[in-house]
Amino acid sequence: MPDNPSTTSFSLNDRAEAILRRLTTDSQRLRIEVTEADRCRVIDFGVKVLGGLNAGLQLAEVCMGGLGTITLGAKSALIDLPEVFVQTDHPISACLLSQYAGWKIATSDFFAMGSGPIRAAVNKEDLFAELNYSEATTHGVGVLETSSYPTESALHAILSSLPDNVAASICVAKTSSQAGNLQVVARSVETAIHKLHELHFPIETIVSACGSAPLPPVARNDLQGIGRTNDSILYGGVVHLWTNCSDDEIHAFGPQTPSDSSPSFGSLFIDLFQEAGHDFYALDKALFSPAVVVFHSLKSGKMYTFGTTRPDLLQKSFGS
Repeated sequence: MPDNPSTTSFSLNDRAEAILRRLTTDSQRLRIEVTEADRCRVIDFGVKVLGGLNAGLQLAEVCMGGLGTITLGAKSALIDLPEVFVQTDHPISACLLSQYAGWKIATSDFFAMGSGPIRAAVNKEDLFAELNYSEATTHGVGVLETSSYPTESALHAILSSLPDNVAASICVAKTSSQAGNLQVVARSVETAIHKLHELHFPIETIVSACGSAPLPPVARNDLQGIGRTNDSILYGGVVHLWTNCSDDEIHAFGPQTPSDSSPSFGSLFIDLFQEAGHDFYALDKALFSPAVVVFHSLKSGKMYTFGTTRPDLLQKSFGS
């Protein structure tokens, strides 16, 4: 049955919270740290603590609301680096309703884009009305890509966005950490699903998905990390989608889906980002997608491939 979020019986926040309960009992091995506060706890995966690869894999699964499986392969086919592989049989719920960074948290002393199932409890994005989904829960689980802990005003803003009876668990990691680096690269499928949603493709027909992208070297700073992790997906990400749509729809949307549909394709992300004044919203939206998207038609049994990888740009990005 296709992934229909409005009819699912599971709670994304409940599943993510269950993962966190297990992780926080093993914090020393995972090299993570928990800070408790009233109605809110911060779980550090890589801001003040070292974190690691295991922490990154778990953080990525939390970010997908427990509906994705993330593994680390020994070697990418494109470059001599490990590969982050993600799979899900609930791509709309795991990616759009949870993993997508769609919630802006902005105060006078803090800014971050919020990911994770807490977004479904906050329920302020148009996306949730479009997909007819929200969650009533006693705990919201969020993920922030940030180089610092949320300030008091930021935590107040987060809690103020939730009902009074809802506590928050906020996971943090900077991009230039092992865990933060990995959890961003685990978004290959999410970028494809979000791109198709923006194109008005019938995403409800996508029943399963998997994707891979090379894991870059951990950057020396967050700006370099943003560049490397985005380049990993834009020029090395390969996503497979199993869909019940018609072959005509695949032919219509397929060429528009991968990152080479953007005129910005071929430039390193850090260069584009700096030219845009560090403003993601000033960049061409068509660029945010994997390098290659493969559609598997469950109706016709045919497979269609769009896009191209650029190992040369991966070498240039990761070696800078």
